[in-house]
Amino acid sequence: MTPDGSDESDGGRLPADRESPVGEPVVRGDAEVTGRHARDAVQFDPDDPESLADAAETVRAFAENTVGGEDNVYMLRGAAACAALVRGEGSYKAAAERAGGEATVAFIRKWARVHDLPESIRRHVAMGHIAPTAAKHVARVAGNARFLLAFAVLDGDLTVREVRSVASAVNGGTDVEEALADHGVAVGELTTTLPPDVYQRLRREAALRNTDPDELVAEALDRYL
Repeated sequence: MTPDGSDESDGGRLPADRESPVGEPVVRGDAEVTGRHARDAVQFDPDDPESLADAAETVRAFAENTVGGEDNVYMLRGAAACAALVRGEGSYKAAAERAGGEATVAFIRKWARVHDLPESIRRHVAMGHIAPTAAKHVARVAGNARFLLAFAVLDGDLTVREVRSVASAVNGGTDVEEALADHGVAVGELTTTLPPDVYQRLRREAALRNTDPDELVAEALDRYL
């Protein structure tokens, strides 16, 4: 975890998996992200029998009412409960048996994977920028492809069906950039707005250096980040 409390490193290859403890409401408990919901954020501790019992109840209720999926925070809480229950019980099968009801192994696996996504992606889910149903497919792919697919939802306006298609292609061996290109998304391409004075200086410097603004922006961001 970084000094500012996030669960992603600030150098080298970004970790594509969750680094904060399983069940901890890092995003759900952040009032800047979830507003009033932050006060009600529940932590599921897989090592605490009482908390694990709460997780089992939450998973069972979640499995029976995922149609309430318009509430992204509700979905993230269900995902957290799934992940904690799996950790506490030791397997997806044991977690499904403990939860009971309509909670299947496949259901718990899908949502536990969402909970295991890196914080930067989970924040977009909590804020409603990435639908939880799309996040399930983002979580199906591994490594850097997770970031590229998640951010393509933001910059390329991908539908859930398209996210599912890209995830399937990537898992089938297609390079993520190629899979995204098949859906009209150019990785790394986004539109940004600059203050007029910054825009003017950027254009001037690019002309003087016989390059284009993209190169200067990429160079400056690489140094900054």
